Amino acid sequence: MTGAPKTREEAVAKNTLDAPLRSRQRFVTKISIDREQFGRASEAFARAMGTGAFLIGMTIVVAIWLTWNTLLPENAQFDPRATNFTLLTLILSMQASYAAPLILLAQNRQDDRDRVQFEQDRQRAERNLADTEYLAREVVALRLAMEDLATKDFVRDELRDLLKEILDERKRD
Repeated sequence: MTGAPKTREEAVAKNTLDAPLRSRQRFVTKISIDREQFGRASEAFARAMGTGAFLIGMTIVVAIWLTWNTLLPENAQFDPRATNFTLLTLILSMQASYAAPLILLAQNRQDDRDRVQFEQDRQRAERNLADTEYLAREVVALRLAMEDLATKDFVRDELRDLLKEILDERKRD
């Protein structure tokens, strides 16, 4: 008589209902989706849905659909008016149910890009401010250094005084 497994290892080995779920999931395959590629596709979809060409194209398709299923004989209609265009309603509902989350995904990706761009702009502004403050300090230092430099008039006066002293000394000698 085998009975119920006494330890967890025995339960896993027998693959019974009291075995942990993850040990029984080996037959389930996981679908791997590249998030970046899916995000780019959703942005392209959202961008395409926001164009005038898409709206005009959708309007033309719906107008042809309604005209076809209203004016043609009943045996040629595939979505009769009598059923209130059920197929058209389902198709438009399906399109809306896929469009809304894809547009939200595209908006979230744009928000992420905007956040990164804002952070880069903030860092660039901080660097510009630091550079500007450094340059302002350098200009002040140059101005202070320029005050200590002899001006042309000062040098001319000093030379004139020295020349006068030399001439006075020669006269005395």
